Amino acid sequence: MAEHTSSSITVDAAPEAVMSVISDFPRYPEWAGEVKEAEVLGRDEHGHAEQVRLLLDAGAIKDEHTLAYEWIGGAEPHEVRWSLVRSQMLRSLDGLYRLTPVGGGARTEVTYQLTVDVKIPMLGMIKRKAEKVIIDRALDGLKKRVEAGGAEASEAGN
Repeated sequence: MAEHTSSSITVDAAPEAVMSVISDFPRYPEWAGEVKEAEVLGRDEHGHAEQVRLLLDAGAIKDEHTLAYEWIGGAEPHEVRWSLVRSQMLRSLDGLYRLTPVGGGARTEVTYQLTVDVKIPMLGMIKRKAEKVIIDRALDGLKKRVEAGGAEASEAGN
């Protein structure tokens, strides 16, 4: 089994508000720094994205890839998992967001887990460090977006 990197953060919002921002892919360029474009290619019976095309620009690394998503929990998911469908630079990209209510549901612990495998040779230590940077930036951006009212902005834009 491939090694993964994981980190958690607590967001001052209910899990539903957090998931609303996570699931609003077209707005990722507004808060997820490396994401320049995001396009939903298909949706499941609950309206959740099943496949998403993402255009990334992280300085030296530019890539366009498509991810397949699985929403755990039905109409009100508490976890979303993704895996790579296709990419120019990546061999695999598996991850998840898991939301756990805290403080009676007024706050949410968000866990982000990520496993990346690139097509070019790279030391495991460097790969884990890159995963950690991606995770920390994503969690920080998500927290700021949700706590600034991003869920309401996302819902108004749908």
